[in-house]
Amino acid sequence: MKKLTIVVPCYNEEESIPLFYKAVQKVVLEGLKSVFVEYCFVNDGSVDRTLEELRSLYQKNPEHVHYISFSRNFGKEAALYAGLEAATGDYVVVMDVDLQDPPEFLPKMYQILQSGEYDCVGTRRIDRAGEAKVKSFLSGAFYKFINKISKTQIVPGARDYRMMTRQMVDAVLSLHEYNRFSKGIFSWVGFKTKYLEYHNRERVAGESDWSTWQLFKYAFDGISDFSEAPLNLAVWLGMVSFVLAIVGLITVVVRHFIYPNSSVFGWASLVCIILLIGGVQLLCLGIIGRYIGKIFLQVKHRPVYLIKEKR
Repeated sequence: MKKLTIVVPCYNEEESIPLFYKAVQKVVLEGLKSVFVEYCFVNDGSVDRTLEELRSLYQKNPEHVHYISFSRNFGKEAALYAGLEAATGDYVVVMDVDLQDPPEFLPKMYQILQSGEYDCVGTRRIDRAGEAKVKSFLSGAFYKFINKISKTQIVPGARDYRMMTRQMVDAVLSLHEYNRFSKGIFSWVGFKTKYLEYHNRERVAGESDWSTWQLFKYAFDGISDFSEAPLNLAVWLGMVSFVLAIVGLITVVVRHFIYPNSSVFGWASLVCIILLIGGVQLLCLGIIGRYIGKIFLQVKHRPVYLIKEKR
């Protein structure tokens, strides 16, 4: 009998967990009867009753339900990584607990992988109905931008929800990165992937913990992890500033010989130029510092997460 592990990161999801388990179990019992399915919930330092809900699920079905609880909040990427490391199945699925990922896709995903033609079956949303227009616009702009500046192409609207073969999971785990951007990693490792499309779904309970600012930082992490474009931008800004300075210097010298008695004025313009050059320098230093900071975190070899409780 083949084994399927469902990895489910959780952060303050006490209301969603029972609904998720009930919905997924219904699909498993109807469409995956010949597969041994285990759940691996990862509690990412929740401050509500998420851990109590996971303990209750484990006590009711210890053979199929397991959980990992972090010592504090390490972020969704760390929870995904921990779940993949703990997964023992021949196939591994990553799902969100809020049921925005359609559970009814699971049998179809499994059938596609059984054919041997694909190594992964992913999902992508074809719309973002129900979400704020600002978030939808920024999300679309992010995918267009990162695909232009990065060699690693990310499918627009792609979700973390996907089913992978053991070979692909092992490949993902072989990347020991401290700063992880799973959407990019899933694409970077290659392997043939088929995408299933669906319309956006609302959360079944609770509210999203992802603010616009958090999504913006997450997007910048993805750009800096899979593209050198920001560093190239700093180089080009430096070159342009240098060329403009040379042109300005030549202009001043030539003007001095052509109009020797002319007075040079315009201190306001001079201040603006100084501020402009200073701003460019600080921008470049900030970009370089961002990459150096990632290197600093990586070379310290701190663990991606710490486990407080595991069942």
